[in-house]
Amino acid sequence: MMGLGLSSRGSPENPGLRIYFGICGIGLGHAGRCVPIARKLEEKGAQILFSTYRDAVRYIEQEGFPLVEAPSMVFMVKPDGTVDFRQTVVNPGPFFASFTLIKQVKREIEFMRAFKPDVVVSDSRVSPLLAAKALGIPDVSILNQFQIIIPRKSKFLTLAKLVDTGALATIGKIWTSGATHLMIPDFPPPYTLSAGNLRIPKSYQKRVRLIGPILPVHPDDLPSREEIRRRLGVEDDAFLIFAPISGPVNERAYLTDILQKIFKEIPDEYQVVMSLGYPNSSTRPVQYGNLTVYSWVPNRFEYLKACDLVVSKAGHGTITQAICYGKPMILIPTPSHTEQLNNARRVADLGVGEVLDQNDLTKEMLLDTIEKMFNDRSYWRRMDEVQRVVSRLNGLETAVETIVRVAESGDSM
Repeated sequence: MMGLGLSSRGSPENPGLRIYFGICGIGLGHAGRCVPIARKLEEKGAQILFSTYRDAVRYIEQEGFPLVEAPSMVFMVKPDGTVDFRQTVVNPGPFFASFTLIKQVKREIEFMRAFKPDVVVSDSRVSPLLAAKALGIPDVSILNQFQIIIPRKSKFLTLAKLVDTGALATIGKIWTSGATHLMIPDFPPPYTLSAGNLRIPKSYQKRVRLIGPILPVHPDDLPSREEIRRRLGVEDDAFLIFAPISGPVNERAYLTDILQKIFKEIPDEYQVVMSLGYPNSSTRPVQYGNLTVYSWVPNRFEYLKACDLVVSKAGHGTITQAICYGKPMILIPTPSHTEQLNNARRVADLGVGEVLDQNDLTKEMLLDTIEKMFNDRSYWRRMDEVQRVVSRLNGLETAVETIVRVAESGDSM
């Protein structure tokens, strides 16, 4: 973690423009979409400072950006990676959670006073927005989940009602009433993935814009699929499966263990490349027959373009990337994780993927689903239709333009 000094990476082109990113540090999805925005802004001469915690700290450090570490917000998971809503609400408890939020806001105010940003960019965090408002700094929010939704299972009904009518439900209002500009990195209707988690009140919708996914690497920026496959050593007649497993460590560990065991016995006509999602780890792969396992894949988007099929959890970032690259998916959402469950359901509704239940996952089920999809080209035809429409969007360019405009004009609506 670096101190509160200014970034040394800016250029004289625009030495006064300072951008402060306050991003959610649970998993790498939020950091993964903010880093390319920060790079583009840096190219324009902006000075960058990140504020985050937990998983995202090492990733931001690896990417070479200065950061300050904020107090951590957590949610509880069970040994199988299932989100434990009861323990998340009860432990640490409402009082401690409120205390942590207050402590976060206090630290964010300290960081911002030292850095003196022209704009604050929040990705799925409330405290940077509240701190920016307290200091009168214009802000932009990036978000793909407006509401916290608890599964409507019998054992969660009481908790669901509490969340819908209590303090957690007010978080969604803070996103829109607090944020000057709200950018959602999702597709426009009828292809919006996170529609189930984006029930935004009409009074706030004028501040909301669906900008499309924020891609660090666009498919057209890479060589042809055939050239990449030759470079990566993929056999001409092989079906390449890419399994990038991301998310919080405790949430993904159970699934990665199961998938490695299954993929080690995959038939010869398939090649599998699996990423375990550990930044700052060795990029040297371990080979198990047709399975190649990386702790961290530095050329993720080359594999995404080269592959035929994606197998993953149902994180918003992974799904939007796969759609932009035209790759059908087999999704295994984390049980009780409503955002992932809704994302996966939308992929199935669009006809570009299949969804498997982690609780029932077996070798036979996964291999049967893989074989079924490769024998049914309708998944690829529907994916081509969706990809043609969404390829017109450039979420990265729109995000950068919006942030620069707000920073330079002091636009606080």
